[in-house]
Amino acid sequence: MHKVSLKRTAIAAALCASTVGSAQAVSFTHGDATLDINGTINGFYVNRHAKDDRGSTTNSALANGLLPGWINFVFTTKVEGLDIKAHVGFAPGINNDSSVVGLPIGGGGEPYSQIDTRNLYFQFGNADWGTLKFGRDIGLFGQKIILSDMTLLGVGGNSYAATPFNTTFGMIGHGYMYTGFQPQITYTTAPMDGFSASVGIFQPSDFIGSGETKTPGLQAIGSYDWEGDMPGSVWGGLIHQRTDSGLNNVRTFSARGLELGAKLGIGNFEAVAYAFKGKGLGLSTVGALFHSPNGETDSRGHFLQGTYKFGKTKVGLNYGENRDKGGTLTDTNKFKSVTFGVYHTLNKYVTLVGEFNTERATGADAINSGGNGDLKTRTVSLGGIIFF
Repeated sequence: MHKVSLKRTAIAAALCASTVGSAQAVSFTHGDATLDINGTINGFYVNRHAKDDRGSTTNSALANGLLPGWINFVFTTKVEGLDIKAHVGFAPGINNDSSVVGLPIGGGGEPYSQIDTRNLYFQFGNADWGTLKFGRDIGLFGQKIILSDMTLLGVGGNSYAATPFNTTFGMIGHGYMYTGFQPQITYTTAPMDGFSASVGIFQPSDFIGSGETKTPGLQAIGSYDWEGDMPGSVWGGLIHQRTDSGLNNVRTFSARGLELGAKLGIGNFEAVAYAFKGKGLGLSTVGALFHSPNGETDSRGHFLQGTYKFGKTKVGLNYGENRDKGGTLTDTNKFKSVTFGVYHTLNKYVTLVGEFNTERATGADAINSGGNGDLKTRTVSLGGIIFF
């Protein structure tokens, strides 16, 4: 038996391995095959104050943060010069009950346990020609920015404390769109002196209710990463999908988007900057990314973040803003948010988290205001997360 770092074995752990230090997966080896098992669990007390034209409300919840729980089973081997990997990941949540459309409803107050199969894929390749992936995994467009969002370890905003989701939104919809976990066939290049790129075809989203489109979605990302005294990364990505279903007398269009991002570390300080622009991608202000059939909406957003480490404690401040106009919208929607967070590494497994978030939604069509004028929210969250 041997141990393998979380960064290698699971997307949830990979995006946080540097934060929680040397937490390790449990591994079993037989012959040329290894099975790694790792996971994460979190829980937070959330207090949210909301105000719109109807008045104000304050409510509380015990809920998951931006990450759900996660248990990962990762098989790896090397056969005839090929590195082979298979990953099955289940993401349960701790929330009891919900009347939110699309989530299970617990009858008579009975709790439910929602389990989301986020990772279900296999891949093969080598260091000479790259890797091919088949199955369901995190998307390419918007991937690197959500992995850089400090609220990934916490709650951020959009907590909906009175009607809990399986996860919160963090800063999704406030500076970037949600990448999602999607069916895909993706090719990733072999590393080339810090540069790498991925391109894939993705399950097309249903824009017009027909349940079908002629062509798959397309996503791609390229990045250059470097180490040294000032480590960092720059990246760019794109997304495209034609909405043509082959039905007569139905207007079609091409949904598309571009993104640019950068990350730079200077000693214990790290800065992140990001921006995107899209057309026809749905309402970016709720991180929809193809989920809202609202025509050729123009969307754009930007995100800034700075964090600093004091020993085992990291403090950070981020700001993000998204806005949409056009399509079926009668006004320009704008969502902006600020989060201040403190993340203390108690040991190699456990991180304690405290965050304060403020948000403001403006526009007649702002989803979170429910058509009741501008919405202002304030969210305080305290809790912790474990990686094992």
